[in-house]
Amino acid sequence: MAKSLKNMETAVIHAGYNAKDHAGSLATPIYQTSTFIFDNAEQGERRFAGEEEGYIYSRLGNPTVRALEERMAELEDAEAALAFSSGMAAVSAVLLAMTKAEDHIICSQGVYGCTFSLLEWMEANHQISFELCAMETEEQIQQMIRPDTACIYVETPINPTMKLIDLEMVTQAASQHGIPVVVDNTFSSPYLQRPLTTGCDVVVHSATKYISGHGDVVAGIAAGSSKWINQIAQSTLKDIGGVISPFDAWLLLRGLKTLPIRMDRHCENAAYIAQQLKKHSLVQNVHYPGDQDHADYRIMKKQMKKGGGLISFELDGTKEQVQKFLNELSLIRIAVSLGDAETLIQHPATMTHSAVPEEMRSKMGITDQLIRLSVGLEAKQDIWQDLERALNAFQKG
Repeated sequence: MAKSLKNMETAVIHAGYNAKDHAGSLATPIYQTSTFIFDNAEQGERRFAGEEEGYIYSRLGNPTVRALEERMAELEDAEAALAFSSGMAAVSAVLLAMTKAEDHIICSQGVYGCTFSLLEWMEANHQISFELCAMETEEQIQQMIRPDTACIYVETPINPTMKLIDLEMVTQAASQHGIPVVVDNTFSSPYLQRPLTTGCDVVVHSATKYISGHGDVVAGIAAGSSKWINQIAQSTLKDIGGVISPFDAWLLLRGLKTLPIRMDRHCENAAYIAQQLKKHSLVQNVHYPGDQDHADYRIMKKQMKKGGGLISFELDGTKEQVQKFLNELSLIRIAVSLGDAETLIQHPATMTHSAVPEEMRSKMGITDQLIRLSVGLEAKQDIWQDLERALNAFQKG
């Protein structure tokens, strides 16, 4: 990896790439090739034996992908990183590499719907059990740790309730038993939060979201210690094969260059929208970590730079009325992703978390009244005008 860069605003542009190694190209070249030529048969033997560094086959490594991985490692303060074809490819590769049959996973009480489905699949097919934990105190975590606990998996902020988990507290509990901690850092990006600096072992991202920032690529990232990243690379990435394409890696490198600027604007807009929603009579609850009234505001100040670009809020009405509100929006798009330039809105109970059983959704705080809003880069006044108009229509309905 290139010499460590002190400031993230510089690292997102320069880390992991030296133009001198690529014919002086300012932009990272796209190495759109499936395989690489060896000088001779002996060199091929050495590379496959791990005795010589170099590229073999793009599933095993690619220069464009490597530049992305080195940049993400720098941004997350990690020893190494891996890029994947989707966020769930990253999550599944990490969890499968860390566990074996009859192991146990402790998971934050509230995760992305597909992560929950993956955990259920692992339990049903591979006897890898999991339990959800509120993780409000170290004692709660200690009580759930068993001799067969293989890892602790945390989302913070939690999707979609925006509850925060104190990462330092989790790592203190885990370290006493030598248990690795995995953190989904998608909602924050490394610009707002760097879990590895609190003692966590591996960070995962749906890079589709803030890392890309433009809604034009599906990808994932895992970053952490060389021990874990090498283990994942040599097992579940190599053999299951959820690898990213060179072109998609190039798109992420391009998107990363504006990450700090974008995140500042997302946070500024979200803080404004959260305050406007709090004032509206039809909005029952607003969940935004950057709000001083948020239950976990203290944790946000401790481990995040700002409150982020995601808000969830609840309306006083039925599921059908909430859907009518969504249908009244015009500038804001109904879509299940987040972190794009466009403001996106969705209904978790029937969309991203529909795979979670209703009883479990209720325990997670995902009601039919809950809405998740990914605040984009448009003028904040225009975003609020669209919300306000739809709320007025909701009131009349």
